[in-house]
Amino acid sequence: MIRASYRNALIDSGLDQNFLFLQEQLLSLGLKVRDIDLVINTHEHLDHIGSNRYFQESSFIAAHRFAATKITLEDHYVTLYRSGDLNEIPLRVHFWLENRSLFDLGSHTLEVIHTPGHTSGSICIYEFKTKVLFSGDTVFAGGALSYIAEYGSVGDYINSITRLEARKISKIFPGHGHISQNPEQDLSQAIINAKKLLNGERTVSVSPFRPPIHGSAS
Repeated sequence: MIRASYRNALIDSGLDQNFLFLQEQLLSLGLKVRDIDLVINTHEHLDHIGSNRYFQESSFIAAHRFAATKITLEDHYVTLYRSGDLNEIPLRVHFWLENRSLFDLGSHTLEVIHTPGHTSGSICIYEFKTKVLFSGDTVFAGGALSYIAEYGSVGDYINSITRLEARKISKIFPGHGHISQNPEQDLSQAIINAKKLLNGERTVSVSPFRPPIHGSAS
């Protein structure tokens, strides 16, 4: 969550079933759903997009173009989501993002960094003022990695983390787990882990929420 002088941005909306908790957290900050101007999805998986529908009528939803097509088409083989409710509002993406897309929120500016690896449409969000990186499922504290999902690539993963290493980053806020207080060390370890993965060796990884697909295939 980034509160700025002009707009408020939320990085990932989380699971549908966790929306009430998210709403409580917003209220603790004196905010309501309608006060969120922008929701940025770091990639297309259910645990990052599941609550989009609660925001999309009053907020702009943004995702990398590779993720956006899967979200709007509700490609449940990729997003891991399928609703059994025929009356449920379809998911929308208002802005299709590219590498180095910028968002001016007033007192804070965000840059989109395309970081394919976990998925082809994975992105990280870099905030220039604080030098904070919101990494989604790209990299975690301690240099742990995520699994290689549909349309993902270990080679792309290594290239993505190498590009992140070139940034001046104060902290990394991942999509799961603890905050990285030592980004330089953790990114170096992440590259080591990714190369081990490429060589078929066991490595430290984080397994984000991966539920069964809801409903029955038709």
